[in-house]
Amino acid sequence: MPTSNCPVAAEPTPPAAPDPELAAAVEVARAGAVEEAGGEPIGAHVGVEPEHGGAATHLFDATVPGYRGWRWAVTVAHAGAGEGVTISEVVLLPGPDALTAPSWVPWQDRVQAGDLGVGDLLPTEADDARLVPAYQAADDDDADAEVATDIGLGRVRVMSRIGRFDAADRWQGGDYGPDSDMARSAPGHCGTCGFFLAVAGSMRAAFGVCGNEFAPADGRVVHVEYGCGAHSEVELDTSSPVPVSELVYDDTTLDVEPALEKDVEPEKEEPAADE
Repeated sequence: MPTSNCPVAAEPTPPAAPDPELAAAVEVARAGAVEEAGGEPIGAHVGVEPEHGGAATHLFDATVPGYRGWRWAVTVAHAGAGEGVTISEVVLLPGPDALTAPSWVPWQDRVQAGDLGVGDLLPTEADDARLVPAYQAADDDDADAEVATDIGLGRVRVMSRIGRFDAADRWQGGDYGPDSDMARSAPGHCGTCGFFLAVAGSMRAAFGVCGNEFAPADGRVVHVEYGCGAHSEVELDTSSPVPVSELVYDDTTLDVEPALEKDVEPEKEEPAADE
């Protein structure tokens, strides 16, 4: 489709300051707010803001029960200098400290991990980016592709690369990832533990399942660099924490033994060299 080269007109910016005549019409704006509020008292005037087209909006604190921090916004205008000021609109708007309802979230985006209960159903969308037909997963999950294409059985869809990356990010950043407090204080990593059961497919190099019933991650998906104190190769040091010498010398008592006298033979004189 051809596109137009015409520049898009930018929305005009409001003036830096409101028209002085409109800014001075505080009582006119207050009267409009009182009428809209059904005669209820109106709070203090908190400011005036310029609008497009030469209008201005006066803001008043609202005293309506349940609307803490809200403001009456009264927009005023005139037909020209010296003309009477008229009210264009009166609405109740939240101020910077107003108590407001949270933003609307579609129901399909509200479900969080752990929300699914017994008997609940959570169907996936037909175009869910986390899933692809099994025959398209031949890039690194060859077992799934072989089952799906060679004998026509197996799962209809398997996790896509996007789905696997999302799962890997969750697992790595979770309670059983390498950055958890337990992992940082562990004597060894799960990748070197005998209780580590590696998963199949493209996740094998990074994740597995803990099979140690005494470990905090038993039956959980763990990262290879996660670890705990129940590592299969942990050995307790049973030696004494106080260094002890193997041979102890008692140097408080000095034992003196007399030397034994022995017969010493006289030394024989060597004959002279010229004899």
